[in-house]
Amino acid sequence: DDGTENIQVGYGLGIGKAFAEFQHWIKKLKNRGIIIAVCSKNNEETAKEPFEKHPGMVLRMDDIAVFVANWENKADNIRRIQSVLNIGFDSMVFLDDNPFERNMVRENIPGITVPELPEDPAEYLEYLYSLNLFETVSLSTEDAERTRQYQDEARRVSLQKSFVNEADFLKHLAMVSEVSHFSRFNIPRVAQLSQRSNQFNLRTVRFTADEIGKMSEDDHYACFSFGLKDKFGDNGLIGVVIMEKQSPDTLFINTWLMSCRVLKRGMENFMLNTIVKYALRNGFRKIVGEYIPTAKNKLVENHYPDLGFVKTNIADRNIYVLEVDSYKERECYIQEEIMDKNGEQ
Repeated sequence: DDGTENIQVGYGLGIGKAFAEFQHWIKKLKNRGIIIAVCSKNNEETAKEPFEKHPGMVLRMDDIAVFVANWENKADNIRRIQSVLNIGFDSMVFLDDNPFERNMVRENIPGITVPELPEDPAEYLEYLYSLNLFETVSLSTEDAERTRQYQDEARRVSLQKSFVNEADFLKHLAMVSEVSHFSRFNIPRVAQLSQRSNQFNLRTVRFTADEIGKMSEDDHYACFSFGLKDKFGDNGLIGVVIMEKQSPDTLFINTWLMSCRVLKRGMENFMLNTIVKYALRNGFRKIVGEYIPTAKNKLVENHYPDLGFVKTNIADRNIYVLEVDSYKERECYIQEEIMDKNGEQ
């Protein structure tokens, strides 16, 4: 309301210094792979202006994955941000200096974390440090690219609104998936996905990098990683399938997980087409999958039935079987790029 020139931020004294230090902390979070979004009650042009023009601002538009500014209530706008990011509300933290806005978001979005910030901005950092909200298990090179990946995703969401037909939109994306076995180049990311993925994770089995490395060298396993890129950018490694060779004719899917960033692109169909081709080439006739429910993976409750697997009568387990010989390749609009263990085509 005061205009860009009157915003108090910078390394002078008082409140301006406090806000600058607060922004430096947020910038460090972003560099560690924490996603930064802005939810502002303002005109979009006015809200963006300080990030673009104010000399004392530490954060710039390039640091922000999703920027939402309008006069709607913040709970609805946070839901809009969540729909772009495709993460659970329980993975989101809402910081706001207005007690009314904090309470409104708390009451309307179950699961979201809303710290009760001190009145004095100079006390923000000490208080937030004490909450330990942003600890990460591991950090990969792809974490540094996360903000750009979500900026790309916001552009995809905007483009999709111009298409009536979903298939036309998917074709327009010109998607390519990099399919690779596990290697020294991707094992850290595969392990990280197994540790972090909760929603699109059929059995929620966690692996260390050492365990992944051992499986990659063990003929008892067939291991696949999947990347995805399109006309907007590269999403990096977003999917993992690990299959155990249970018998000469049966593969068991030990792990099937995928980043929620690429939901509704047809990757599930593409991944299944890929593992069925592997099964046919190697003489396997059945692929068995299991769904183990958790508090967070209800999203994939019907994953196997939706893909044509048939549920078995095994008591107390959700076991599904796909007959490979009768499988018909599922429709998707993704081209395949096969990589070897050295990361080369």
